Amino acid sequence: MRIFRGTQHPTLASACALTIGNFDGVHRGHQAMLALLNNEARHRGVPSCVMTFEPHPRDFFAQQQQQPDIAPARIATLRDKLLELNACGVDQCVVLPFNQAFASQTPQDFVDQVLVQGLGVKYVLVGDDFRFGAKRAGDYTMLTEAGAQLGFDVARMNSYEISNPQGRPATPPTAGEGSGGLRVSSSAVRDALARGAMQEVAQLLGRPYAISGHVVHGRRLGRELNCRTLNLRFAHWKPAASGIFVVQVHGLLDQPLQGVANLGIRPSLDPTDVNGGRVLLETHCLDWPESLGLDGGYGKLIRVELLHKLHDELTYDSLDALQQGIAQDCTDARQWFEKI
Repeated sequence: MRIFRGTQHPTLASACALTIGNFDGVHRGHQAMLALLNNEARHRGVPSCVMTFEPHPRDFFAQQQQQPDIAPARIATLRDKLLELNACGVDQCVVLPFNQAFASQTPQDFVDQVLVQGLGVKYVLVGDDFRFGAKRAGDYTMLTEAGAQLGFDVARMNSYEISNPQGRPATPPTAGEGSGGLRVSSSAVRDALARGAMQEVAQLLGRPYAISGHVVHGRRLGRELNCRTLNLRFAHWKPAASGIFVVQVHGLLDQPLQGVANLGIRPSLDPTDVNGGRVLLETHCLDWPESLGLDGGYGKLIRVELLHKLHDELTYDSLDALQQGIAQDCTDARQWFEKI
């Protein structure tokens, strides 16, 4: 998949089949939409293209209004979102900076300048709640009318539902609508992550929830505690998940390694440490491979799958108490793996 920052690139395809959205998590509803997009692109002989935004539009408005609480919790980093879009077979992705100029653009200017002049769209696929332009004034009807005038097709995909995940009661259908299944959405994924319902998250995503990145240096406190960790930075300040998890680590060896991880701000540590104030995923492999040596993880690109939540982050009043807590988490993680 080719990735572009903005639409002003000489190597950007002159025509495409496009879908637009934040795609946080790239869940099963997104995957169904991308499969349809790829099919329509092949029929038209043009590349499939995803337009997404960084920052998330609601992040931008939260900062503008100085109301951080209205920013959505982030399911995935931009890196992981792009990896999943690539896995879905998308040909190209355009990442647009969501800023004041973009937020102020009228719906008609968005169609003319971005869709037609910037991307040469031949087909546009949107969700059933799609709105665009300043003050969300543009809608599906307006986009359809613009397409008829400017020579591109427009289609809308209805919500994607799954039935009763892991025994969770289905949402009762409203009159004439739906089947009573759970609507797959980024909001549903965030809710399940906040509850620590990792099996439900995996059902919504169609895969285990994972975070990837390069292993970075930390304070090396893990060595003092006899608990070496692999540290990944989560680039957003508000992750949708937090706490202590049973995990599998991919990328160190040919086979995955079992581990336990802390996702959060590490309340028991000194905030002046090298990663102080940043959200960090700290992963301890239950059995560290001797072949990697003491520093064999640094700089490696790994993917950590969060399989089961043990508990929320805890504050320990001493390093001894922290060490005891880590030991108990390791014991609980081993027991969980023995049961599956």
